[in-house]
This record gives sequence, structure tokens and C-alpha cells, in this order.
Amino acid sequence: MATAAVIRPGETDFDTQSRIQGSLDLPLNEAGSRQVQEIIEQLGNTPLEVIYTSATEPARSTAKQIADHFGLPLRTLDDLENLDHGLWQGMLVKDIRRKHPRVFKQWRESPEAVCPPKGETCPEAHARVQRALRKPLRKQKPFAVVAPEPLATLVASVLRGEAPRLPGPICGCRGDLRIEVISQFDSKQAGAGRSSGDDRIPVDAAEH
Repeated sequence: MATAAVIRPGETDFDTQSRIQGSLDLPLNEAGSRQVQEIIEQLGNTPLEVIYTSATEPARSTAKQIADHFGLPLRTLDDLENLDHGLWQGMLVKDIRRKHPRVFKQWRESPEAVCPPKGETCPEAHARVQRALRKPLRKQKPFAVVAPEPLATLVASVLRGEAPRLPGPICGCRGDLRIEVISQFDSKQAGAGRSSGDDRIPVDAAEH
């Protein structure tokens, strides 16, 4: 059995503006920097031995501050980069709702079934999260993953061995949930969740 913490990074200006960040590289804003300090305080005595994250911001700087504070090694994995939302990246959520009302409705109800134009599908992202966590899970040592939404929810689903589900439409963190400790999960079962398949709905198709 093992323990892992899924940590959402501090916010960026895109979060406060309700813009889709996706895989774009954006720095923490002032509020985000304060949130990182709050995360460090909340982690307290949570037993962790290593921190995993991607090379993009704000996850990278959030993870580095946590690792430096607790004296933990930091590992960067490309497969932990946030979902690529394609042409939606940088757009306001309200503009997506206005330009693509049918897709927005589907995205709100079943976000894992919607593929943004030139973006990444939920099954594709789920597969690379499984790849990223394969080695950490084999080691069976307590670890943390710093990842933004919606990837953080996929990470949690992989750790629980559940079918992939995405929050949506979303920018930044889900309310105040920045730390999700998943305790005593079976590392042999984690990552074995049912794939959602390739049942995505491309934007163009959903508009008709």
C-alpha cells in the first residue's frame, strides 16, 4: 500500500480571468505565490519522499518551492504536462460558450468526451499520466504530484484505479481543493482504471 498527494499549483492571471490555460507556460501571480505558502503549511507533516511535476509553470515553481522547503528531491516528467486544449488555450470560457454553445453544453456535462480543436483527448492524456506514474508506483514510496487542473483530476483517477473523468469547464483549481491526499491505495491496482476509449466529440462534429 502507498500514499500520494495530488497538489494543484497556485493560480495565474489566466485563472482569475477565467481563461483556458491548458499547456501554456504562465507564471504564478501574486495571489498564486501566497497560495503556494499556504500549500506548504497545509502539507505539514504529510509523509513524502519525492515530488513529481512538469517543466511548465505554474506547476514547476510550485513544486520547487515545496521541494526546497521540505528538502525533497524534485523530478520533472514531460508526461505530467497539463492537457493541451488546442485552439481554446488563451480563450475566455464565456467566449467558448458564446461561439460553441452546443459543445459548451457537452463540455459542461461530459468534459472527457469533448476534444477541443487541435487539442488533446482525454484518453491520450490519461495514457501519458499512466506512463508518468508507472515508476513512482512501482517504488511504493510516498510521493506528491504537482499538476494543474484538469490534469490533477486525471492523476487522482489513475491513483485510485478509476476510469478517467475530467472537471469542466474549468480554469485553475476547483474551489479551495489544492491538496488531495490519497492514502493507502493499492499501487498494483492504481493506473488500471478502465479507459474511456476514443469516444471524444470533435468540436466541428458537435456543432452539427
